[in-house]
Amino acid sequence: MKNRNIRYLTREGIKNIGINRLMSVASIAVLMSCLVIIGFALLLFFNVDSLLRHIEDQNVVMAFCEVGADDGVVELTESLIGELDNIESCEYISKQEAYDAVVSSLGDDADLLKNASSDFLPDGFRIIIDDMSRFSETVAAINAIQSIDSVQQNSDLAEKFQEMRTAVTYISIGIIIVLFIVSMFIIANTIRITMFSRKLEISIMKAVGATNWFIRWPFLIEGVFLGLISAVLSFFVLALLYNLSGGAFASIFEILGNTIVNFWEYALPIFGGFVLISVFTGSVGSLISMRKYLKEQGSVELDDHH
Repeated sequence: MKNRNIRYLTREGIKNIGINRLMSVASIAVLMSCLVIIGFALLLFFNVDSLLRHIEDQNVVMAFCEVGADDGVVELTESLIGELDNIESCEYISKQEAYDAVVSSLGDDADLLKNASSDFLPDGFRIIIDDMSRFSETVAAINAIQSIDSVQQNSDLAEKFQEMRTAVTYISIGIIIVLFIVSMFIIANTIRITMFSRKLEISIMKAVGATNWFIRWPFLIEGVFLGLISAVLSFFVLALLYNLSGGAFASIFEILGNTIVNFWEYALPIFGGFVLISVFTGSVGSLISMRKYLKEQGSVELDDHH
């Protein structure tokens, strides 16, 4: 099509939104609802993932050298642990630090150790693992270090955290896919109703030799603009609702020693996702609906040469 025709048909597509304002408002409202729910599903995933990471950081592995190991062995052990590829951090805990911690934990009974020294305790390392899905593998690698005498860890808890993260991921993806399909269905039906209302006009255009794309373009633009309007409105509605509801959940997260994620840290990817989803559903929904309608009218060749 020529540029002149494209500009004309684009204006017609935008004009259709105003002409069919009732259906346009209904489509925007439904699509907004879908996008806002998708946004909350994403924010739920981000919050749960943040909380799980925080809890995982508390699920440390303690590795101990043999009692009486000299400074050279301790330094070598720390170096070997640091060379492992799934270690986020490794903090050296000297036997004196461990002794002071034990004395502090005994409180009024600390006198029981007044005649003891720290020599009966081993040097140790407080290790935080990076990828919890490789927890068992990493613990085995730590155990394999010859100078390590024992390792304290909770593999069952680590596996539960990984299962929770996987479940939340699948649930979030499932919600997004279902609402994505619903959004496309809504747009397609809106465009279809618009086409039925303009059935005579479309028939006349076909009779005077208009190509299929000449007819499709205004409806395609209408679908895209409905999607864009929905994306922008949904973004601001989501921001408002999340900030209003955030306070109710903040206290729960604080009890667990964490905070809810800041909406504006994820604003750009959320807005970009809204635009992509809405433009895709709007354009594809329009094309599917238009093609089906034209075929029903017997005006589209199977090969679609135009």
